[in-house]
Amino acid sequence: MHHDIDSLSALFSPRSIAIVGASATPSKIGGIPLDYLLRFGFQGPLYAVNPRGGLVQGLAAHASLDAIGAPVDLAIFAIPAALVPAALDDAIAAGVKSIVLFSSGFAEIGDQGAAEQARLAHKARAAGIRLIGPNCLGFMHLARNVYATFSPAPGVGRVQPGRIGLVSQSGAFGAYAYSMARERGIGLSLWATTGNEADVQVADCLAWLAQDPGTDVIMAYMEGCRDGPKLRAALALAQANHKPVVMVKVGTTALGAEAAASHTASLAGDDAVYDAIFRQYGVLRAHTLSEFFDLAASAAIAGTPRDRSIGLFTLSGGVGAMMADDASAAGLDVRPLSSEAQQTLRDWVPFAAPRNPVDITGQVTNDFTLMERSARVMLEDQNFASWMGFFAAAGASDKVWPVLHQLVTSLRAAYPDTVLAICTLLSPARRAEIEALGCLVFSDPSVGIRTIAALAGRGARPVSAPVRTLALPEPVRLPPGTLSEPMGLALLSGAGVPVVEHHLVQSADEAVLALTALGGEIALKIASADIPHKSDIGGVALGLRSAEQVQAAFARMQTSVRAAQPTARLDGVLAARMVRGGVECIAGVHRDPVFGPVLMFGLGGVHVEILRDVSLRALPVTRAEVQAMVLELKGLPLLQGARGRPAVDLESIADSLLALADFATAAGDTLQSAEINPLIARPAAEGGCVAVDALVIGHAAPAAASPVPPLSQPLQEAIA
Repeated sequence: MHHDIDSLSALFSPRSIAIVGASATPSKIGGIPLDYLLRFGFQGPLYAVNPRGGLVQGLAAHASLDAIGAPVDLAIFAIPAALVPAALDDAIAAGVKSIVLFSSGFAEIGDQGAAEQARLAHKARAAGIRLIGPNCLGFMHLARNVYATFSPAPGVGRVQPGRIGLVSQSGAFGAYAYSMARERGIGLSLWATTGNEADVQVADCLAWLAQDPGTDVIMAYMEGCRDGPKLRAALALAQANHKPVVMVKVGTTALGAEAAASHTASLAGDDAVYDAIFRQYGVLRAHTLSEFFDLAASAAIAGTPRDRSIGLFTLSGGVGAMMADDASAAGLDVRPLSSEAQQTLRDWVPFAAPRNPVDITGQVTNDFTLMERSARVMLEDQNFASWMGFFAAAGASDKVWPVLHQLVTSLRAAYPDTVLAICTLLSPARRAEIEALGCLVFSDPSVGIRTIAALAGRGARPVSAPVRTLALPEPVRLPPGTLSEPMGLALLSGAGVPVVEHHLVQSADEAVLALTALGGEIALKIASADIPHKSDIGGVALGLRSAEQVQAAFARMQTSVRAAQPTARLDGVLAARMVRGGVECIAGVHRDPVFGPVLMFGLGGVHVEILRDVSLRALPVTRAEVQAMVLELKGLPLLQGARGRPAVDLESIADSLLALADFATAAGDTLQSAEINPLIARPAAEGGCVAVDALVIGHAAPAAASPVPPLSQPLQEAIA
């Protein structure tokens, strides 16, 4: 990965630039980047390449890149697609290090264009040239005055250099976002559009920005991803370097053909897997353009909170109550101050509301020191990750402004790892002064609360947690298609998943013997790889306690199944011990076409059908991550012992999920999906979790390799 990142520096921070297809007309595609580079002061050698010769915007034109006779870090190709192969040969001969390819007419026009694009990418890669595009708007590195773009946006008005990097697969979105950044006064470090991504992908840009000393926050717009491990490695790098990533992701992934056979496939499809990946790496997901910029600008000013706790301070009881409601609704932790801290505040202001929110009332007009003293009591007492103060219109008062400025200066110095925010009315100049101190400013407290909640992400973000090592000694090779349930249960049991005690029987008499062996009460289920949903056709009988019940159920099942599916291959009948009580859950792993195996856990039965209350993680996972999966469920109280029921053994659930993950890793690319539905969660005293049903589907063919050989090292190395 690091070699990849280093090779991008010649692209994004070139010392010399040549424009192939340079035009003397500043408004043409070949003239715009040259015009920008000259006008905005690129500090390095600039070369115009145009076989016609003469002067191009004051520069002597060279017949080819090779004819320049000097090193070229970056060549901008502003030429028709038909001329690109020859220009690439010229670039290779000249020792060019990187290329921006504006030209369209490649993968976006069909198979022939895609084949030509793949040839170009392979040739450039073999020559050690990094290529961004084709069919892209290019990029700008603002601090270096590198304008390798034909977007008209900088011509209308330039964005100031800043510490936010912005990368977009879409040129149109990128140009609009550039204009929005300019209107909002947001400074950018790098602005890049990746187009067809023949070589450089959004993930490459993320990784480069993650180690760029000039970038603090990364904004990204994605429509799709070709190399899931590379994206994960880039997000892991940004997380390890404490650089918030704000992402807009549109579009969906294609679902596997087996989606209908497995809940896991349909629940883990579409957007849910991207959402899980973003959750795993602490990505801040934006759903609107305004949120995209609000989150990035706020993260650049104040960073991201270390957890979801927040202290609320107010001069108005009504606004305090509103902030508390908003914070609770946003999932923030508005925990109260200790009784000692509350008493201290009451001693100062007997009619204060000292819990949290802390309402110090209008008494501050008699003693301005109350503001800072109260804030310090709050932060000393609870060490909140975030603190927000509502000061009404005080910021507009010349008398109160110095007190407010001193408050922020003092708190910022005393509590450097707390996200600070104030809500008041400030002039643009005063607002800029407060933001320069690393404190957020809002005029609407509700917007402030929502922004802080979004910055806090969706739970704890473990950085570089060790990846769990595989417990299974040998790989498992699965046959393609649906496996019979006895085989599925045996494979999962071998991986360490606790499965219900069972016997495979071939006759009613054997089923009666199984009742005796298993004791008390059994279930019968038809065993057939051809019948994934058995209960629909009378293939399941529950709660059988006597020999007569077992024999009758066996006969009924044979008749019903044969009538419904006469051609199905039957392996016999599964006789299993009945499991009573507990909470029905679902656990599964499904091969996503981009990210590989994805683990799922949720509440089973009607909950999964109707509420879709599930959580996901892409493998590999740590124990902490599977524990977090369980805690994310909206239905968690059902597992924790709601309405007087005993709590189930949550560690047993974690064990089962890790065993399922081990099985998926061992099966590798031969696994399409494996599902346990239900996984019965029970208290530890009752034996913990047990799988009573297994649906394992083998993958028909190993996943095809990416058309461009990926450069990223294995994910584990990137995380380590």
